[in-house]
Amino acid sequence: MRIELATEPGTPQRPNEDWASTAAPAAGQGGVLALLDGVTPPAGDDGCAHSVPWFTARLGGSLIELSASRRDLTLTEVLAESIGRTAAAHRSVCDLSHVRTPQATVVLARWDERVVEHLVLSDSVLLLEAPDGAVLPVVDDRLARLPPGALASEAVADARARNKEGGFFTAAADPRVASRAVTGETPRADVRALAALTDGASRWTETFGEGDWTATLGLLRKAGPQGLIDRVRELERADTDRRYLRRGKTHDDATAVLVEL
Repeated sequence: MRIELATEPGTPQRPNEDWASTAAPAAGQGGVLALLDGVTPPAGDDGCAHSVPWFTARLGGSLIELSASRRDLTLTEVLAESIGRTAAAHRSVCDLSHVRTPQATVVLARWDERVVEHLVLSDSVLLLEAPDGAVLPVVDDRLARLPPGALASEAVADARARNKEGGFFTAAADPRVASRAVTGETPRADVRALAALTDGASRWTETFGEGDWTATLGLLRKAGPQGLIDRVRELERADTDRRYLRRGKTHDDATAVLVEL
């Protein structure tokens, strides 16, 4: 098994709100992967005394611990328990009912000699590569299916779509959101590699259309996660007329993980 990981902030002036880690058990075959993309709140009060990186580190650390040590728990249960733990760590001093309380997208994968389990919540991506080279993207496409105007502004998104029925969901303070995640499992023999990308790294495919998901995994294997991020940065800098980056940041936090089983 070989694991490569790279992460880079969108700008040096702001802390990186992505978080990623992997673990390989000391005994037996297998491992776990967790990747989070913290949601940057708009300027102003979000009801919390803590930063988004504080939140992603707390949530991510719990995800890795529980998914590696508690194989009796499903990944949905791991996420629910981890959200609950993280909320308990700051409920006494923060308003966790605030719509912009710290939150994150989640990719979680766990594998052993028998099966590869997966969980995806919101717009980070998990790629599963079969022995014949075919790549299956595991995505939570709720953001892409929102009705026109649902993301017209931060205020509209918060009022109509964020963590609401018919909208999209992120891991924030309510453990019940774990039931909204896209989950599944694949026989271990049918997976030779997997990769996880925050949307800052998946821009190579999703925003700039430089290649499909199979090409993305091929680039990860050839150039490594940092090579993929470097190519995204080149494309962002070249898009001076905002042809591709019509909305959002010019440079986003970008994280990519490649696992060769």
